Amino acid sequence: MTEIDEKDRQILRILAREGRISNLELAERVALSPSACSRRVQALEASGVIAGYRAVLSPERLGVGFTAYLTVGLSEHTKRVQEAFERAMRAAPEVRECHNITGAVEYLLRVEVSDLRAYKRFHTDILGALPQVATITTYVVMGSPKDDRG
Repeated sequence: MTEIDEKDRQILRILAREGRISNLELAERVALSPSACSRRVQALEASGVIAGYRAVLSPERLGVGFTAYLTVGLSEHTKRVQEAFERAMRAAPEVRECHNITGAVEYLLRVEVSDLRAYKRFHTDILGALPQVATITTYVVMGSPKDDRG
């Protein structure tokens, strides 16, 4: 594991929020010289602490007006069933996240679609049609006062 000090943590906090910040501005904000800051960022990238950079997309501008989290219970607890379900989720563009979890169900999904009608179509025609699915519980997102996903 890479040794991360407080300066690295400051750099990481800023980059997580502002991935396109210039090295000069980043260096000023963490009180380092630009060359020292650049070396730290490169070391964090090389060690894999910084795995990549992404664009944060606006759901509203993309026509996404409905977001829900779903828990999904499988019909069988076998590797074959789990792999089939995961393949289906990778192929479904509505599914933005798919997490294998512990507890009473096997999966937690984040689904984004245009509206309730599109969600019903996904729920019935895609997710509900999978033979691996035994239970589905939907939690509709009404607001997101904090969302730190990169």
